[in-house]
This record gives sequence, structure tokens and C-alpha cells, in this order.
Amino acid sequence: MTVEEKAQQVTGVMPIALFGRAGLLRDQAERLLGTGIGHIAPLGMLSHPTPARLAASVNEIQRFLVTHTRLGIPALFHVEALNGVVSPGFTGFPTAIGLAATWNPAGVEEMAGVLRRQTRAIGHRHVLSPVLDVARDARWGRVHETYGEDPYLVSAMGVAFVRGLQGPDPRDGVIATGKHFLGYGLTEGGQNMARTTAGPRELYEVYARPFEAAIRLAGLGGVMNSYSSVDGVPVGASPAVLTTLLRDRLGFTGTVVSDYDTVRHLHTRLEVARDAEEAGRLALAAGIDVELPTPYGYGPALAAAVRRGTVPEDQLDRAARRVLRDKFALGLFDQPYVDEDPATLGRVAGEGSELSLALARQSVTLLTNDGTLPLDRAALRRIAVVGPHADGVAVAFPPYTYPGALEMLRARITGERAAIPGTEHLTADLPAEAIELLGDELMAAFASPIDEYVREGYGAVSLVDAVRRAAPGVEVSTAPGCGVLAEEPADVPAAVAAARDADLVILALGGRAGWFTPRITEGEGCDTADIDLPAHQVDLARAVAATGTPCVGVVHTGRPMALTALVDRLPTLLCAYYGGPHAATALAEVLFGEVNPAGRLPVSIPRHSGQVPVHSGQPTGTGYRRTDLDMHQGYQDLPSTPLFPFGHGLSYTDFTYGDLAVTPDLVDAGTGAVTVEVTVRNSGARAGDEVVQLYLSDQATGVSRPARELVGFTRLTLAAGTAAAVRFTVPMSQLGYIGLTGEFVLEPGPVQVHVGSSSADIRLTGTFEIAGDTVVLDGRRTYLSEVTVVQH
Repeated sequence: MTVEEKAQQVTGVMPIALFGRAGLLRDQAERLLGTGIGHIAPLGMLSHPTPARLAASVNEIQRFLVTHTRLGIPALFHVEALNGVVSPGFTGFPTAIGLAATWNPAGVEEMAGVLRRQTRAIGHRHVLSPVLDVARDARWGRVHETYGEDPYLVSAMGVAFVRGLQGPDPRDGVIATGKHFLGYGLTEGGQNMARTTAGPRELYEVYARPFEAAIRLAGLGGVMNSYSSVDGVPVGASPAVLTTLLRDRLGFTGTVVSDYDTVRHLHTRLEVARDAEEAGRLALAAGIDVELPTPYGYGPALAAAVRRGTVPEDQLDRAARRVLRDKFALGLFDQPYVDEDPATLGRVAGEGSELSLALARQSVTLLTNDGTLPLDRAALRRIAVVGPHADGVAVAFPPYTYPGALEMLRARITGERAAIPGTEHLTADLPAEAIELLGDELMAAFASPIDEYVREGYGAVSLVDAVRRAAPGVEVSTAPGCGVLAEEPADVPAAVAAARDADLVILALGGRAGWFTPRITEGEGCDTADIDLPAHQVDLARAVAATGTPCVGVVHTGRPMALTALVDRLPTLLCAYYGGPHAATALAEVLFGEVNPAGRLPVSIPRHSGQVPVHSGQPTGTGYRRTDLDMHQGYQDLPSTPLFPFGHGLSYTDFTYGDLAVTPDLVDAGTGAVTVEVTVRNSGARAGDEVVQLYLSDQATGVSRPARELVGFTRLTLAAGTAAAVRFTVPMSQLGYIGLTGEFVLEPGPVQVHVGSSSADIRLTGTFEIAGDTVVLDGRRTYLSEVTVVQH
């Protein structure tokens, strides 16, 4: 391979410039693909093709590369698929934070298996998911993309996603990409792209853990860098992060791809490189193998630098070799083309709808209940569904869904958001033929408001529609009362009148996530210093509650939203997340008791912005993890505890815990494991799911440790009056930490055992002793405990 051909293998191209109404534009293909290419950016995300046309377009590009370039190397197409393939016509699922609320890794693995079959079917064999960030700052706008605040929960969900997506054989699988490495979820001020504030101990123990688990347990094939800086060095230019930590310590052997425009950022945003060539040199030396989405410091600039001798050719060879290895492993050289049959592709694209509904049901989290729920249809004549989310459907489709992408495109094209940061150059060089095709596809999609598009394309219904379906004999009225934001139209008197005339009110409140769009409360680049539910929505809740009509609150949000002003006025409260096409249906089923809620919070809900960050893993002596001997116990003006703790969620039935057995009493630090067994009984009158959570408390010499650390969980279903024995087996190598010497160690000493229904609702406690000498566990770290359940 020539230097130029190798340099093209380590970058990509935006495909919308390659097609016109008649198909592949030959002159554009020669210009952009003539020397080969490593990656092709998502074909469906920035346009509106059917699955069949998407597959045909992939084949056109591959055919050109195989038959009209010197080496005939096919491209690796990548796509976003965090909770559904981001392209028209594919099944949507609850967003990641909603998936985390299910506490059901098996369901996430099953979903990822659906995504694998769908992305393979359209020839996209590299997926830029999952997000493995541990999210501990509620101000950050991207919490909804994550699996929450706890490294164990994030690890369990991440490993499940990677296993399902990559499959047992790469020839039938796709490459998963863990992102954003590293510490992206804890940045200065909670701002996107800001510097990471964690130190090296916390970075490894907490933030690297989900990545290492996915690498060691699931063979994670791809990693994407964080936009942030760690210890003063942007991750995209940091050998310490991308090579020493990621490859040497975590054992990663796959391919590192840049987050979009990372290399450009080194020059233009962060100003740590003088020009594009230096930015490319820094990124390649740090360990970024592929620059996405298009070349800035790689491609021709990198080839020129190698020719001049300013970049060692062996660094380019190393990166190009990894890309080619991936293509061989995925079977691209043997079969670069995919089936274009519309019927087959339509069937595959529609897979997973029942699973999506099941996951939406499992995610719904009951925060408080004064006995109003479940609703009794026979006792109700009139229900009023009010609030900004009473009759909308698009709220359930945040960024990294296709409706979210469509709204981003609409904002850009209509001028609502004339400049989307970091993307201005991506469409700057489109030929007229490509613009015509883009107009054909998108104008039809833009012809309908997004709610109508989602109703027609995904079969989604609003909450008021779902309530009408669930209670056909009840008169259901609706009035928004206000918008999500204060500047949107409002008619509080109409909502109050509807509430006064009803037997029950369902108040649908919350935020709105968007992808570089206006009028949102969260999303990429949409961080907020104030995490409270917007004040005008609180005012609406006050006015509705003042009517005296019983009221159930439903909060739609993807990140922790402070609800302190709401809980006293709405004593029954549900958290709905962004649940995808079946969100409202699942909510209505929970409201009327067809589904017993069992979602659990994957994040702590703060009382106030001033508490942030607050999370269950806080060490002894800080945050709300204070001992009785601590002279400082909290704030002057409010408790230091969360409003709702990590792992919290109520049910319509009751569960009792008993028969705790912790064995053995003495566990060898080097090779031992502790077994914790407990009996859980459904002591209520209806079937339900319980999420049994195991926490340990360990101390270390000279090093502060989490006051309560999640080490295992399981979700189990119990009929009324039945019980199950739950057994956790936790290896001691799962409990290691970085000691004062900098080694990953475990010391002897006592450990407290806590078993319960949340991080705060502990039902049983016990102890065991770690015996023997201090052991070094470097290279022997384990990540997930084993759980067995025996129904009685």
C-alpha cells in the first residue's frame, strides 16, 4: 500500500455528497474514494432513505471501492445505535437511562442482538455505541445517553450491550464502540466538552471500570475518545489515556476512533496544535487510529507529514493495520454486499417492537404513592390529562434516535439553528445533485410536524390517547396548561378548569431533550446550572393541586431533575424517562395496574442544584456519607441526602427479606469469594418484580472508599405469596482499589454487607472478614458478581 492509500484507511467520508437522484455520483466517488477509504459515516442519519434504499446505496459504494480502486478494499460503514438504529424505518427502544432503570441486563443484551441483525442487514458493521460514561453530574445534558451513576450498573449494562451487539462470531456481528473514554460524565461545571475533574485513582476505579469490564468480559472491539481534557491534556492528544491506560492497563486491543472532529478541535477549539498537520500528528501518536468523520489531520495531511518525515510511518502502519484487521474479521472482503430485497429488509427493520414495549414497561419508576395508584376504572367517570406532555409523542425520542436527528436537520435547514457546533463543514461541499436528492427526501419528512411524523412512522401514541385506550368507559379530557419552557404558549386556567371538572388528574410534566435544537432542556451541548423542574411547570402543578382533585404526577426526564417543589404537592409521582414508541402505552398500563411498576432509579435525584454532584458511591466523610462523629453533617438550608436515592422505586405489592446467610466468615483476600444468600418473599396481594440489591462497605488504609458500594443485583418476578432464594457470589478481586503505593490491591479487614431494595432501603445487614495478607490484584480485577435465583 502507498502512504496515501494507508492514510485514507484511517479516516472517513460523509456519504451525502456521493449521491444524486440517479445514484452514485461517479466524479464525487473518484474524488473522495478513489484512493480508498476506511470508514463511511452514517448514510441514513443525515437523510431519509428507506432501509432498502439504504442497503442499495451501501452496495453502490462498496461496488465502486471493490471494482474501481487499485486495491479493492471495501469500506466500513458506521452508524449510531444507542437505543435503536438511527435511520428511518427501524424500531426504537427506550433511551439508555430508561434501559438502566429496568436493571435488566438480559433485556439490554437481547435488544443489542436485534440491533446487530438490523445493522448487518444494511451493511453497517461498526456501531458507535454504547455510552459507557458514568454520569454523576445532573447538570450535564447527556445523562440520558448513559446507564447512570454507578460503575457496577454501567458495567453490567455495557457488557450486556457489547455481547449482544458483537455476537459470538465477528463474521455475523458488528463492532461495538465504547464511549467516551474517559471521565466525560464528570466535567468542570457539568459542562459538555469541559475538562474532567477526577483524579487518576477515581478515573481508574470508577470511570474506566465499565470500559475495562466490556474489554475483558465481552471483547469490546472499538473505543471512542472523550472531548474532555484529563490532567491538562485533551484526551485526543493523550498517550497517557489512550495508550498507557487504555491499552497497557485495561488490555484493549481493538480500534480507537475519534469522536467527530476531535482532531480538528485540537487545532481550532483547544488550541493545542498549530495547524491540521500537528493536530493529526498529536492524535496519531496518542493512539487515535481513525479520524472521524472526515479527514482534517489524517488523510492527505497525514500522508504529507509521513512523506516529510514529521510522522513516523510505523505509526500510520499500526493504525491502518487495525482498520484492515477489522474489515477482515467482519467478513467484508468475503462479502461486501448486502441483500437489497425490500420485504426482507422491512421485516428485519421492524424486529424488536414487543421487546421495546417490555423494556418501556420495566423502566417506569414509581417514586411516591399515597395509595392513588393503581387507578380503579370503575371508580372514575372523568380523567383530565394535563401538562406540556399530555398530548405529545416526540418527547419520547431524544437525541440518538432518528426523530431526534430529523429535528436537528430541520433546525439546521430552516435556520432555527444556523450553526450546529462542529458540523458546519460537513455539508459545505455538497454538489447540486446531492442537494437535490437531500431535498427530495427531507422535504417530505419535514412536511409534517414531528409529532405527526412519530405517530405515523412509529405507531406512537400520546399519554392522553393511551389513557383513553386503557379506560374506554371513562371520559378523558386534556389541556396542556403550559409548555415545557416558560416562553411557550400557556393557558393555566384551562388546565385548572379541566382538573376541577375531573375525578382524577394525570399531570404530565418534565423536560425536553434535543440534538442541537432550540427549545430544549437537555441534550448534547445543552447543560444547565439549574436542574429544577421549570418554575412555570411547578406553578401549574400548584394550581392544579389547589383544585383538590386527586392528582398523579408523571415526570419525563432523561437526567436527574430536582423535584423538591413538586413532591409535597403531588404525593403520587412517576418517573417516565424517554421511553421510545411505547412510552405512553407502558405508562398507562402502570397507571391502571395492568403492569406493576418495578423500575429503579439509575441515578440519585438531588434536592437542589447546589448538591451536585451527589451519588450513592460517595466516600465516607463526604457528601451525604457522614458518620455520627463528623462535625459537619450537611447544609444549613436543606438535608445533604438525595431527594430520591439511587436504586429507589416502589411497587404495588410488598416484598419482605429474610434468612440472610453470609459465608464463609473468613474469606481469603487473594483467591476467595463471599456468598450472600437471602430469601425474598412477595408478601402482597399481586404479582410483581423486585430488584434485589447487594452493597458492601469496606475500608482501606489511608484511602477513602465508597461508604456503600453496589456489588450485585438481580430483578426477579414473584407471584403473590411466593418466595425465592437469591444467592450472590462476589469474588474478592471485585473489591480491589488503588492503594497508597499506586498498585491495585485488597487488604484484610472487616466488610459490612447490606441487602435491600435501594441504596437507602436496606433490609438486612451482615459482616464477613477478609483474611490473609494484602494482595496485589493488578491484572486480576473482576467486575461482576454471579447471581442465582431459586424459586420456592
